[in-house]
Amino acid sequence: MTFFSLLIGTFTLRPYVFVFLLAFWFCAQRLLGWRRTGLFFLVTWLTAFLCEFSSVRTGIPFGWYFYTEATAGQELFIAGVPFFDSLSFTFLLYASYCLALLYLLPARASGDPAPVNLFQRSTWPALMFHAEVRTSWPVLKLTVLFFTFIDIIIDPVALRGERWFLGKIYYYPDPGVYYGVPVANFLGWAVVGLIALSGYFLLDRRLSPPSGHVHGADQVMTGNVLLGCGLYYGVLAFNLAVTFWIGEPQLGMTGLLIFVPLTALFLLRLLGRLPVPLPQPLRQNSKGPSPPLR
Repeated sequence: MTFFSLLIGTFTLRPYVFVFLLAFWFCAQRLLGWRRTGLFFLVTWLTAFLCEFSSVRTGIPFGWYFYTEATAGQELFIAGVPFFDSLSFTFLLYASYCLALLYLLPARASGDPAPVNLFQRSTWPALMFHAEVRTSWPVLKLTVLFFTFIDIIIDPVALRGERWFLGKIYYYPDPGVYYGVPVANFLGWAVVGLIALSGYFLLDRRLSPPSGHVHGADQVMTGNVLLGCGLYYGVLAFNLAVTFWIGEPQLGMTGLLIFVPLTALFLLRLLGRLPVPLPQPLRQNSKGPSPPLR
């Protein structure tokens, strides 16, 4: 088959992946701008592909696993790795990044006590998109944590792909203790997130500051950050729904128990009930009076 035929086959076999991918491009360009979005995509995709290429040959960093290539004549593979699989890391890392930003970006105080109403935008913290914070070490660590967390839901249900429309696309020669998934796999996800986001942060710092009302550093970016958070919970809901649909209630309940505390914290932050201190680099670099932060 030709390259384009295989690419079309990739789209038709995995339409849900490309729905999430389109959502990523829509959300990310609003927050980061097109240039940064393109760099985020390229750095993450390349990192994920190289790590998968390595792991199926050396076991590093995900541990040993193998693709069955049952769909090798129907979708695009690159050096034995399904094209769609590496693409998935891009929107998952971006969604995790936005969730970390929600917790750690400084917020401009309104001056009045916030009403307890999630459906009023005035209730939400007015998040400021400061470069010193958005590329900081705390954001990197929290993003990697959220990125690894979501694979706790994704990988076990993907491993059971023969029971839903994904298909049996890979297997572990030595099944792990967590619903057949080895611990090394989750460590591999942390490695991918750490390398990819560190690389993107280096590039972000070298670019000129964002400008304009869409992604300006001095503009309130709460809505655009929340779009990325919505992508995170959209992927989470999709995988949990499939988990229960294929008859894995224990696995589904495990996922719910993991994410209920995180969701509670998410709602508290959205209500402005979780104060975030101003990071030290921002204190040192700030000039003149600045609005109070909460």
